[in-house]
Amino acid sequence: MKYTYGLLFLFIFCTSGKGQTKADLPKDNIKSETKDVITSLGPNDITRTIKQDRKGNIWIAAFDGIFRYDGKSFTNITSKVSSARFFSVLEDRKGNLWFGSIGSGVYYYDGKSFQNFTTREGLVNNEIGCIYQDKTGNIWFGANGGVSRYDGKFFRNYMMNGDSMSEDRTGKTFPDGTRPPNEVTSIIEDKTGKFLFGTRGNTFVYDGKTFTVFTHNGKPFSNVRSIIEDKKGNIWLGGIDGLWRYDGSTLTNLAENFVGYIYEDKNGNIWTSSVRSINSSPANHASSRNWVLSRYEAKSLSNKEPTVTEIKPQVGMLFGILEAYDGSIWVGGVDGVHRG
Repeated sequence: MKYTYGLLFLFIFCTSGKGQTKADLPKDNIKSETKDVITSLGPNDITRTIKQDRKGNIWIAAFDGIFRYDGKSFTNITSKVSSARFFSVLEDRKGNLWFGSIGSGVYYYDGKSFQNFTTREGLVNNEIGCIYQDKTGNIWFGANGGVSRYDGKFFRNYMMNGDSMSEDRTGKTFPDGTRPPNEVTSIIEDKTGKFLFGTRGNTFVYDGKTFTVFTHNGKPFSNVRSIIEDKKGNIWLGGIDGLWRYDGSTLTNLAENFVGYIYEDKNGNIWTSSVRSINSSPANHASSRNWVLSRYEAKSLSNKEPTVTEIKPQVGMLFGILEAYDGSIWVGGVDGVHRG
């Protein structure tokens, strides 16, 4: 691997079917948004996900709320709505927002009011780590123990059972406070229409009927934290076993160190947040000062040793990555959000 070392100046802004449960979106407001809390500072706590909407607003899911940045100031839009720790954000095709939390399920936000979906409405679990919208418009919620698919009216749940995964047709959900051993960390639909689910256990491929375990050299590909499909249709997987690229037939390992998040920018470069040392125990990641942002140059990705630029912000554990419309790079950390 060819490494170069770059500088990034980070500005810290903190210091009706069987097995389906009906949960219609409201015709009337369920919970109106109260007065926003506007601040010059962003989140002060662990920041997991950063997304930019079609209007240019940046949405930040953090343990101290959902923040919206309009280019001038931050607004904590959930400060009067929920005290939940937020993990994930999705803007759907209609421009509505979905926020996944740890312990309080999912919040739907239409720009004026909120609706909260939990296990009472049929969500598989109230701990939601990732959200994804597929090509047909269904929204998938990755949870501890399984996945919920929402079509606008009904939840359909899929659960992990040991090393396997299957649809649940009984309407079962995990009770409040229940934390199954595995969680779904990433969901994508690839160019062939198949779904990939990264989990703390096995990685699963779902063709709409059957779940199969994604394997490498006859062994399950496990403990994956992030999966994306790039512009060329390659699948990228990152986790305990490093960074991998799958071209549909061959898996190629590009890094052995732990990779927590993968992102492709507008130029086709691949970014990762990772631990530089392969000897760093996952148990020590939170306190590690050895986390780096790595940029794999697009023009070199087909090489056996692509060119990698490493950026060491020295802020501890790193999470989600975003390239904003203005070209700035944003990254979530343990103490808020950083921009370079």
